[in-house]
Amino acid sequence: MAKKIKIFDRKNEERVDASFGIHNIIDRISDVIIKKKAETEEEDIDIKCPKCGKMVNRARVVKHKYVCYECGGYFRVKTSNRIKMVADPNTFVQWFKHTDIENPLSFEGYEEKLQKAKDDTGLDEAVTVGQCKIFGEDIVIGVCDARFMMSSMGHVVGEKITMAIEKAIELKLPVFLFCCSGGARMQEGIISLMQMAKTSAAIERLGEAGLLYCPILTDPTTGGVTASFAMLGDVIMAEPGALIGFAGPRVIRQTIGQELPEGFQTAEFLVEHGIIDGIVKRKDLKKVMYFLIKAHKSKAGSFAEFGDINTKYKVSEIVNERAFYAKEKTVWEKVEGVRSVERAGALDYIGAMFDTFVEAHGDRAFRDDPAIIGGIGFIGNQPVTVIAGQRGKDLKECMRRNYGMPMPEGYRKALRLMKQAEKFNRPIICLVNTSGAYPGIEAEERGMGESIARNLMEMSALKVPVLCVMIGEGGSGGALATAVGNEVWMLENATYSILSPEGFASILWKDSSRAKEASEVMKITAQDLEGLKVVEKIIPEYGGADDVTAAAIGGFLRENFCEFLKKYEGKTGEEIKQERYDRFRKF
Repeated sequence: MAKKIKIFDRKNEERVDASFGIHNIIDRISDVIIKKKAETEEEDIDIKCPKCGKMVNRARVVKHKYVCYECGGYFRVKTSNRIKMVADPNTFVQWFKHTDIENPLSFEGYEEKLQKAKDDTGLDEAVTVGQCKIFGEDIVIGVCDARFMMSSMGHVVGEKITMAIEKAIELKLPVFLFCCSGGARMQEGIISLMQMAKTSAAIERLGEAGLLYCPILTDPTTGGVTASFAMLGDVIMAEPGALIGFAGPRVIRQTIGQELPEGFQTAEFLVEHGIIDGIVKRKDLKKVMYFLIKAHKSKAGSFAEFGDINTKYKVSEIVNERAFYAKEKTVWEKVEGVRSVERAGALDYIGAMFDTFVEAHGDRAFRDDPAIIGGIGFIGNQPVTVIAGQRGKDLKECMRRNYGMPMPEGYRKALRLMKQAEKFNRPIICLVNTSGAYPGIEAEERGMGESIARNLMEMSALKVPVLCVMIGEGGSGGALATAVGNEVWMLENATYSILSPEGFASILWKDSSRAKEASEVMKITAQDLEGLKVVEKIIPEYGGADDVTAAAIGGFLRENFCEFLKKYEGKTGEEIKQERYDRFRKF
């Protein structure tokens, strides 16, 4: 008589319940042994890296999350492995698995090709969508798989993505989509093209609902997918080395005969040119996704959810001693001081103010301007959008950051991040430090005046609290473009002026050598501007802002910024906007 036996392979964590006779039991044990042997042999095989071409051990590559341990090149990852990398174990639930696929153009051989793709991959289509958890947080996730007809976008791909977004709106969940595609599916012609508009419209509705959409671009992401759902994220990330572009290298070569330079259309190229926010390594991906989920969960009217944190900063004896013996600086000494490379910069204060800070990049159109840093920081549980001018601490960094003089794309990056902050109800802090906007041909060609004017108008209407702090030199409209705040503070030795003392003396007195004299009459110090009610608070420098005092200054800013945010608890966006309007209306 057959007996019910439980076979449990502990190493493989596989349990099988079945009714077996003795021969069945022996056969089953043999099958398990054969399976384990096959898996071991598979792990021992060598595979070719798609980047460096070397033969590498498959087991080691898998252990490194499908990254070559020789060159760091990324292997393409199938859907099931991609989900395992980011989803909490056993939390993924697939949606819309059985969606009917049609042949809208009656294209010959299309059904057979689809069936072969299904048989080869075990997938029903090129994209898989569903719900899962990341460190306990619910999200909607989608994964495109290059094995299925190069993950081309047919009507079912567009439909599944659209339905997933619609369900995300219903469930009030963020959406993360791993993008990979050769573009629109040629066999479906114009119907495939319509998916670009359909998915884009769905993403717009997700944004209207105040929900996060984050595409992660993998190799390759091209064509109609790039020109639709891949490039419409609140935050756009990419894997290192991924090919990303609208017209791929082969299309460009065959259409206009142009050969692309090395490194063109890579993820790194897109960061440099301001198109995406940043590059994320697979080993960090799950943590970054969790950070983004938490950073975009702010509730309306709540701006000070710090949690159990200690905002009391400590000032060292050395700093206190410096502050005690510090002498009052003349105006010209302050002018020279804010221009010194020894002076502490925005990054020094960000490190002291925030528990975590992740930088975002680019204006989504032309370039990432390093003169302006932008990103999201956390004080306890409270996310904050940070906009900061950075000049540089040595000659090399100063040149890379253009000595802190932003280009139009810098202001457009700042505005993009501020509008994103408004969408997700995040407060904003701007650390201002620039001698002014860059006065050059390139800046004029790219619309410097318009970019500053746009910032002034849009910042005035933001419905979240905005604090602006002059940490060094505040020069002209270039500084004001990120200084339209509900309150404006200044470090005690910072300056803020209509233009440089040299420019002032040159225009009014036709003699730039009288700059020192001009600085005395321009009323540009923190003390002058507090008297004029242009600034609300003066921040102590403990004898001078440098590497020694940066932590103490940052600690003071952290504590006072927390108090600033508490004043806006429970206020509506319209009330916050009106307060800022009234502040500038009085001048």
